[in-house]
Amino acid sequence: MVTLQTAESALKNVYLGVVANQLNTNANPLLARIKQSTKDVWGKEIRKLAPFGINGGIGAGSETDALPNSSSNGYVQFIADLKNLYGKIEISDKAVRASANNIGAFVNLLSDEMEGLVRASSFNLGRMLYGDGTGLLATVASASDNKVVCDKVNNLIEGMLVDVYTADSKTSTSPLKITYVDRVNKSFNYVTDTAVTITAGDKLYVQGSKDHEISGLGKIFDSSATSIYGVSKASFPWLNPYTSTASTEISDILIQQAVDFLDMNCDSKINFISCSSQVRRAYQEYLGAYRRNIEVAELEGGYKTITHNGIPVVADRFVDDDTMYLLNTNDFALHQLCDWQWLEGEDGRILKQNQGYPTYSATLVKYAELICDKPCGQAKISGIKSTVTNPFATKA
Repeated sequence: MVTLQTAESALKNVYLGVVANQLNTNANPLLARIKQSTKDVWGKEIRKLAPFGINGGIGAGSETDALPNSSSNGYVQFIADLKNLYGKIEISDKAVRASANNIGAFVNLLSDEMEGLVRASSFNLGRMLYGDGTGLLATVASASDNKVVCDKVNNLIEGMLVDVYTADSKTSTSPLKITYVDRVNKSFNYVTDTAVTITAGDKLYVQGSKDHEISGLGKIFDSSATSIYGVSKASFPWLNPYTSTASTEISDILIQQAVDFLDMNCDSKINFISCSSQVRRAYQEYLGAYRRNIEVAELEGGYKTITHNGIPVVADRFVDDDTMYLLNTNDFALHQLCDWQWLEGEDGRILKQNQGYPTYSATLVKYAELICDKPCGQAKISGIKSTVTNPFATKA
């Protein structure tokens, strides 16, 4: 007979390992390339020594000259707080009782819940990788009749709950639930439990997540930030990555210029290129125009993609339309207190009744932060022009 204890056992012993593997390797092509480590985690913080430069104790001289002076490697200490990442499922008491004598129905019940959790978590993990840690989803351009027009909607999806902020003050007492995203006109429709006033310039964040997300590429390439990981960029200029505003169409030369700069000036070997689907289509058009063979590589997690001189070029929905990132993923690490785990109560239970409701919930948790040891070894090209038509623009 199926009981809550049966459900807990399945969540702990069957689903946890599968879900953790899917979120670590299949959530996003970039995440699959980044190593995950429990090193350098001290309490609630990550404290990591990042080396820069080389050992200066080298030289040449005659057989009677003094030996070279010693000079150790340069190090700087990165300090960052672990971020709290959550995923929650909910099962009604009625559903559990209805499947009590039908193990197949029970398995389907749990499988559906876990698949939904994986989809939602994968979307948000992928989004965070390209975010700046603030959790900013979009900026409002206009709003009327439960419809909001934004500067971009690639971070939005149906079912997402979002908070509205004016400056640094939250104006929505309950989150907006997105019911439809119009990706052609960059707008979305929503419902909410309470009335809310939304005006141009307001900012949208995932519910309760403002300033609590992992520090993604947006943080590394934030030119307005004076520090990163607690270290001043003015004192250590190598913390500034390579950026370029191309204002031209994509080409092998444009890409190779950035690759060569990082190789010769930063000793960084680019092994991963990420761009918008619009930029990738433009690159495919460029290759086709010159009748070149388009080489395809298979990445971790089963992803297939085109390449530039053997470097995978991956399209990601969370990259801005005119942008390309060139990364050495060996410089990145997702430091974590532990891998994905179920949040347990004092009694060891993971399924808990929601106060005042005939439902039970379980929460998946991970405490982690993304650190790049060598920000100067990464590149961002923006302003890439494209003559390729947006396929969504022709759809109703």
